Amino acid sequence: MILYHGSNIKVAYADLAKCRPYKDFGQGFYLTDIREQAVQMAGRVVHLYGGAPWVSAFSFDETVFTRSDLRTLTFDKPGKDWSMFVYNNRNRKFRDFSDVLCNHDNKYDIVSGPVANDDIAYLFRTFANGLIDIETLIHGLEYKSLTTQYSFHTKKALEYLQPMED
Repeated sequence: MILYHGSNIKVAYADLAKCRPYKDFGQGFYLTDIREQAVQMAGRVVHLYGGAPWVSAFSFDETVFTRSDLRTLTFDKPGKDWSMFVYNNRNRKFRDFSDVLCNHDNKYDIVSGPVANDDIAYLFRTFANGLIDIETLIHGLEYKSLTTQYSFHTKKALEYLQPMED
C-alpha cells in the first residue's frame, strides 16, 4: 500500500522528535492512504508555518499489523474505544499511561483508524466540557464520514515505511 504525508517540506525519513504531541493517536508520524487528504494537510501546514506544500509517499506492507514483534492497534470505525483513545491522547492533563486507551507512552508502535477531523471537533469539545456523555458523542459520530489515518510511534515502526521517489 502507498501512504502519503503532507507537509511544508519533503520528508524522506521521519524524525519522531519533531512530531507534535497530543494528536489523535499520540505523538507520532501521521500518514493517509488518500493522496488528496495529504495535499490538503500540506496546504494547512503551509498556511500555519510557511514554506511550500509537499506530499511525500511511502511504501508500506500492511501485513505488519499481523506481526507479533509490533504492538499495533486498529480502529475500524469510530466508537467508544476510539473516542476515548482520541480524547485521552489529545488531553494534556491525562496521566494514566497504563490505560490501554492512550498512547502518551508509545505503547503502540502503529495505530490506524478514523481521523478526528474538524467535523467532529465540536462533539469532542462538548464531551470534554461535560455537556454530553460518551453515548451522545458516539451517536453523533454515526453519521460522519471519516477517513483513515496511520500513525507510527516508534523507530521500530518507522522501519516498515519505505520512501518512494517523487
